[in-house]
Amino acid sequence: MKTFQTTAAELAERFALQLQGDGTIPITGVAPLTEAGAQQLGFLANPRYLPLLEQTQAGVVVLNAEAAQGYAGTALIAKDPHAAFAKISALYEPVPERPAGIHASAVIDPTAEIAPDVHIGPFVSIGARSRIGAGCVIGTGCVIGEDCSVGDGTELIARVTLVTRVSLGQRCRVHPGAVIGAAGFGLAMEHGKWLNVPQMGGVRIGDDCEIGANTTIDRGALGDTVLEDDVRLDNQIQIAHNVHIGAHTAMAAQVGVAGSARIGRYCMLAGKVGVSGHLEICDKVTVLAMSMVAGPITEPGTYASGIPLTDVRTWRKNAARFRQLDALARRIPAASKDS
Repeated sequence: MKTFQTTAAELAERFALQLQGDGTIPITGVAPLTEAGAQQLGFLANPRYLPLLEQTQAGVVVLNAEAAQGYAGTALIAKDPHAAFAKISALYEPVPERPAGIHASAVIDPTAEIAPDVHIGPFVSIGARSRIGAGCVIGTGCVIGEDCSVGDGTELIARVTLVTRVSLGQRCRVHPGAVIGAAGFGLAMEHGKWLNVPQMGGVRIGDDCEIGANTTIDRGALGDTVLEDDVRLDNQIQIAHNVHIGAHTAMAAQVGVAGSARIGRYCMLAGKVGVSGHLEICDKVTVLAMSMVAGPITEPGTYASGIPLTDVRTWRKNAARFRQLDALARRIPAASKDS
């Protein structure tokens, strides 16, 4: 496991930040403001937590110029403290060393192409005609089916399954339990019985994407399911067949997107959002948690649906009135005429 140490001045120069205070302070790690020690770095992005500056023992704090005016300690001043902290903390993330090589228990089809510097862990299976690019890490128990491609520098952490015809871009990260390229839910009814519609497409995922644990992305029926560059999916998300997700879009846990939906760029879907199939969401849309998107969204902005939490007695009263809304709406025009 590699460790990293630097100084406040070196971090300021590396990330183009303004240094306030003692630049010689050694920084050995990162921590929350309430827990950081004299050789650790914390950050302040939300003004609600300004009182914590008076109590913190952090050797260095990343904050904005306004907050820095009242801070007597050493600071790294950033326009966006959260983004600056993310880049700095990446230097201190514990990353196990994974030397190049193929574990003896791995099973690799002779037609697969494996770059010389790839790390392939125990009990990995790689199918026919699949390609693994330079610098990839294929962790323990991963299954890569036929006709798949894994771009340079991509990591499959453990127990990831690429079923068939999956293309992953460069520098992607896929977390344990994810299944990409399973058959989409395509059915046709005939004589009272279901027929499976063959799912003959694939999945195309761009560069710098991240796929959360136990997330599933189905392959397309004819064309491909597509995630453009820098899409970020949290854990336990379902992406159905032929969905298209634009670049830089992020989705929180348990989002479900039905087949053939198109989601634009720079969108954010909070936890448990549902998106109906065959609709389009334009760029720069935010949908709040537990919302149901049942129709197209054509204007950027923030959208919500659902019922806010109340005590059960109030909820039951409101639920009873919901059933009366249609009848009440029909009575309004009649009442207007009478008046």
